[in-house]
Amino acid sequence: MGRDSRPHTSSVQAPHGGAVDERTARKVAEEARETEWRLPSFGKQLFLGDLRIDLVHPHPRPDDDARRRGEAFLKRLREFCETRVDPAVIERDARIPDDVVKGLRSIGALGMKIPEKYGGLALSQLYYGRALMIVGSVSPALGALLSAHQSIGVPQPIKHFGTTEQKDTWLPRCVNEVSAFLLTEPDVGSDPARLHATAVPDADGSYVLNGVKLWTTNGVVADLVVVMARVPKSESHRGGISAFVVEMDSPGITVENRNGFMGLRGIENGVTRFHDVRVPAENLIGSEGAGLKIALTTLNTGRLSLPAMCAAAGKWSTKIAREWSKERVQWGRPIGEHEANSKKVAFIAATSYALEAMLDLSGQLADDERNDIRIEAALAKLWASEMACRIADDLVQLRGGRGYETAESLAARGERGVPAEQVLRDLRINRIFEGSTEIMHLLIAREAVDAHLSVAGDIIDPDATPRDKARAAARAGGFYARWLPTLVTGAGQRPGSYTEFGPLARHLRYVERASRKLARSTFYAAGRWQGKLEYKQGFLGRMVDIGAELFAMSAVCVRAIEDSKTDRDPIAGGEEARPPGASALRLADAFCRQSRVRVEELFDGLWRNTDALDSKLARQVLAGDFTWLEAGVLDPSVPGPWIAAAEPGPSAKEDVHRTIG
Repeated sequence: MGRDSRPHTSSVQAPHGGAVDERTARKVAEEARETEWRLPSFGKQLFLGDLRIDLVHPHPRPDDDARRRGEAFLKRLREFCETRVDPAVIERDARIPDDVVKGLRSIGALGMKIPEKYGGLALSQLYYGRALMIVGSVSPALGALLSAHQSIGVPQPIKHFGTTEQKDTWLPRCVNEVSAFLLTEPDVGSDPARLHATAVPDADGSYVLNGVKLWTTNGVVADLVVVMARVPKSESHRGGISAFVVEMDSPGITVENRNGFMGLRGIENGVTRFHDVRVPAENLIGSEGAGLKIALTTLNTGRLSLPAMCAAAGKWSTKIAREWSKERVQWGRPIGEHEANSKKVAFIAATSYALEAMLDLSGQLADDERNDIRIEAALAKLWASEMACRIADDLVQLRGGRGYETAESLAARGERGVPAEQVLRDLRINRIFEGSTEIMHLLIAREAVDAHLSVAGDIIDPDATPRDKARAAARAGGFYARWLPTLVTGAGQRPGSYTEFGPLARHLRYVERASRKLARSTFYAAGRWQGKLEYKQGFLGRMVDIGAELFAMSAVCVRAIEDSKTDRDPIAGGEEARPPGASALRLADAFCRQSRVRVEELFDGLWRNTDALDSKLARQVLAGDFTWLEAGVLDPSVPGPWIAAAEPGPSAKEDVHRTIG
């Protein structure tokens, strides 16, 4: 979050022997940001109090060629998943059968986003998301395999940052081989300044890679991986965190464990160790020191794979909630007619429509390449991962004991094997994958307050001279003199605005008013806390959540108007995907009403909360003031006397290279 308002004294031990203080850690992350806004951004303007509905309305649509290729592949993929994939087997065996991966390869699923000239399908982001929805609805583990390979694995960074030679070398292979992205380490999550892995230049021009990577999705079975490692700075090397393509059959690579999780049981995720692994110079992606920028740019669209999984879960949950709530009778009525349950059914249906609307809009904006979607993609990931978990939790509650019981157990006693509890477990990781909710709040907030930090600059920089601060204050005064008057009134206060949205116009007027209110709140917070705003993570989180709800409402309104046009084909999907009559407008209206309640609660929480009290209490807990509270229970994570006699578990070394590559 921008510049620091005071010197930082806390530090951690750096992997290269020095100390990395908080300021240095933030500087590393800040330097990896894309600082320029070359294209317009709906999300950026939304946080500045400017509802640029013209950037998303009319709803962007795929061209005829993208639609033709996309629909043809979705038909093949749907048929394959219906006839060749048994999700119960994946869940039971905790692995994806080799023949399923081979089958996906045979229909081109490993090359969905790779250009046709390299043997890929060249699907648009819109249809790539649709494909992940199909796969994810069958088995989220399959979706994780495909998205980790194509959204953040070798194809995406090579396509955007690779040389012609690298594209010619790697992209054709990625059509048939599985890849992975390796950044996280045992002690390093979202703090890249502490990266341990090193790539030391050798005399022959190659690099020698050493380090350990954790939670390497696809790493257990991958043929190619992108590895982030630190190149030492020297007279002949710029150094810094850099990205390399590494062959997984290189000498010195060991997969030490295949990790198991509460969900995504079929995911191929492990611990990978590199010991003196030689990497040719031509395997460096971009330049030395550009690794984090490459990673963040890749994630701009790569994050949209997770909303696709969430949208798939939402659509399936809507189906199950409808069927169960209609057929299950209690106290003389279907349970869905009891208000306590009908609220859940309504929430699931309305939110599922919003998940799909946000996914498709973000995907089409990415395809058009006329907008900077870094905020939109991040908001979609954040909002979708949180709301999908709520949907799954409500579905489990609706089904009661049958929601908590496994599908296998249900089927064993003759009932329909509905995997509601599995969906809840599988979705939970999306709030952590590719940036946890807490990190996403900070990442989006940093972009949202960029305008304030740009003009405040030296005002909040503790190292700036009085003269620099005075000049910065003059610049800030000019900026706010022009900007603040725009937040006083707007189209949201005119009853005749947004009339093209019919019955949904009132909701867009609300979005416009709320957008200006959010911008004013951010200004007040920046003035009140100045550089310390970056530490007000409770405020920043609520601010971002308000923006996410406003984006979702905008996407829903734009989508519903498009869906209600009887003379237009569905944005994506066959004719069966068309909503009949005005049902899309009714669903959109319900969603916006629900969302507005959440927004008002968030606005109230900006200034009425227990953030300061909670922080103080947490420090006291960490200091050990309440260890007495922990008495009276046992800790099963502490090894007992039985541990020594236990047999060692299976090692991933025995199953590293199945016949998947």
